[in-house]
Amino acid sequence: MRQSSVIARRVAAASVSLVVAAGAAACGPKDNDAKGSGGDSKPQKGGTLTVLNSEPQTDFDPARLYTSGGGNVPSLVFRTLTTRNRESGAAGAEVVPDLATDTGRPSKNATVWTYTLKKGLKYEDGSAITSADIKYGIERSFAAELSGGAPYLRDWLVGAADYQGPYKDKKGLDAIETPDARTLVFHLNKPEGEFPYLATQTQFTPVPKAKDNGTKYEEHPVSSGPYKVVKNENDGERVTLERNTHWSAATDAERKAYPDRIDVRSGLDSSVINQRLSSSQGADATAVTTDTNLGPAELAKVSGDKELASRVGTGHFGYTNYIAFNPKVKPFDDPKVRQAISYAVDRTSVINAAGGSSLAEAATTYLPNQKSFGYTPYDHFPAGKSGNAAKAKELLKEAGYKNGLTVTLTHSDDKNFETSPEIATALQDALKKAGITVKLQGLEDNDYRDKIHSAKTEPGFFLAHWGADWPSGGPFLAPIFDGRQIVKDGANFNTGFLNDKSVNAEIDAINKLTDLDAAAKRWGALDKKIGEQALTVPLFHPVYKRLYGKDVKNIVISDWTGVLDISQVAVK
Repeated sequence: MRQSSVIARRVAAASVSLVVAAGAAACGPKDNDAKGSGGDSKPQKGGTLTVLNSEPQTDFDPARLYTSGGGNVPSLVFRTLTTRNRESGAAGAEVVPDLATDTGRPSKNATVWTYTLKKGLKYEDGSAITSADIKYGIERSFAAELSGGAPYLRDWLVGAADYQGPYKDKKGLDAIETPDARTLVFHLNKPEGEFPYLATQTQFTPVPKAKDNGTKYEEHPVSSGPYKVVKNENDGERVTLERNTHWSAATDAERKAYPDRIDVRSGLDSSVINQRLSSSQGADATAVTTDTNLGPAELAKVSGDKELASRVGTGHFGYTNYIAFNPKVKPFDDPKVRQAISYAVDRTSVINAAGGSSLAEAATTYLPNQKSFGYTPYDHFPAGKSGNAAKAKELLKEAGYKNGLTVTLTHSDDKNFETSPEIATALQDALKKAGITVKLQGLEDNDYRDKIHSAKTEPGFFLAHWGADWPSGGPFLAPIFDGRQIVKDGANFNTGFLNDKSVNAEIDAINKLTDLDAAAKRWGALDKKIGEQALTVPLFHPVYKRLYGKDVKNIVISDWTGVLDISQVAVK
């Protein structure tokens, strides 16, 4: 989880977040039944599913995708060694086999992972999928011209740190062995009990070397999934998928592949998308969106209409919005000042600024509130629903600020209801009651990201957010609190510059565990321990509300993505 690769994830999460759907907490649609909703009849094969999106699918190359994305359109074309369980709620946070026969077989110390491919796997042209194709698919993701994917493979695989990809280094990665056409063996630098989660990333998609044409591969990637790309116009603005007749449901227990055709139309205004889904006229009756949330005003309208309310999917994703402190900048070097701000925060006003309780849930822990992350309840600095100004003033006095103090809060000017002016203003008002005058520094979103992710320019007090690469505490806590991930020249996400040997050692110890339930409990305990240092103030976890067309059936929303799973949808 480092530098440019992590930037890609954060940028992706920013666009997939409240507006799109980055996140993951408890899901399981509360506004409708999960499976079979959208009509009483059983889902059937056939018809055309329309996808109405604001952001075009500009990257349709498995090497360049950070994951299959919140909306999962690419996961209809790209299969991987493992995948997420396509079930609603907590069950959907589990990892399950995809191309492989199981989720992987670790060595005793989890530094070697072995996979066996299922029999009968084929590409869209009928040719066999082999272990060498998966190895090659991973190797090409190291090529500079195909950058954008997850950083873990470069960090985890033996000898991969300086690998430049197969176009420059045809020797390949010795860390990946393919002793036969159905076997892959991965050799890691250190124990990684969560390797099965990593194997869900699109870099594990098979790519036939003979069909690889570099940066043009995304125009017609060779399908290993139930659908193939038949048209990709204007760099992902219009993508048409049709059935891959060589895909077999017998080898794929996860993707239902009900529609015959999928028509993805992007570049639309979010208000237009929600209006079209609301009206459900013509082709829009069988339409969904994979990146557009209902806003506060739209949600109020929908909630007053029983028919529309029945067509709203509710989901949660592993995502936390929070205040970050840089303890190298005064007065935030004093823990009492950080604690005072923690007590002064009015989470009710923050949640109202984020769109209300239907779109945001109060957070007092850094980890999202779901089991797979190891969620352990704690509230080290109880502010109640509206802040504890008296306790904040007491701490400020102890810190030498009996007459209060003035600080600057940096935020984004982007209207994302996360790090935007609405949230900043709510905090400004709350802290004023505790004698803290907050000056607001709003920056254009790109400038904001550049400033807060640079160790050289990071402000002392700013708004931030973090989303999970998979539903576990590891990719949530390590990038933010592992001292070895502090990046001095590049994108830094350890905003508190925490480099605690005991924290680093516990991260390593948990990573050795292949019992993911046991690991989750320890991630939760570590979160509670780190929280005592008040390096962040958790504010809220987002809730995703998505409309879908009146003739869409089989709505499944898991705790892995928090959004409608397009692989399960039926339109007949």
